[in-house]
Amino acid sequence: MLKINRVHHIAIICSDYTVSKHFYTVVLGFKILAEVYRAERKSYKLDLEVGNQYQIELFSFPDPTKRPSRPEAAGLRHIAFEVDNIDEAIAAITAYNVVVEPIRIDEFTGKRFTFFADPDGLPIEFYER
Repeated sequence: MLKINRVHHIAIICSDYTVSKHFYTVVLGFKILAEVYRAERKSYKLDLEVGNQYQIELFSFPDPTKRPSRPEAAGLRHIAFEVDNIDEAIAAITAYNVVVEPIRIDEFTGKRFTFFADPDGLPIEFYER
């Protein structure tokens, strides 16, 4: 039987590396583990730490194609990050003028959650622990 231990990383291709790097490192506060420029691909690769684990690779490529995400396009729907306090998490990112949807309640767990978008419109969820 196949044994999968955990999600190793999430790869995100951004359209503006400087803007997305700021969003993920300053607004969301992820720690930079490594940053390299791959000249042959004209691409940056930024390895980010989420909750003391290597989890996000942020890539830049020249002229990436747009991927539809709304309404409910096929493929990866969103990424979700667990937070201890959703009100504090929302306050932290709205201080950077990030637009956040109204808080919802998970009908099965009773937990609070909300959505917002990264600079390229990638849907991101905060889910309260």
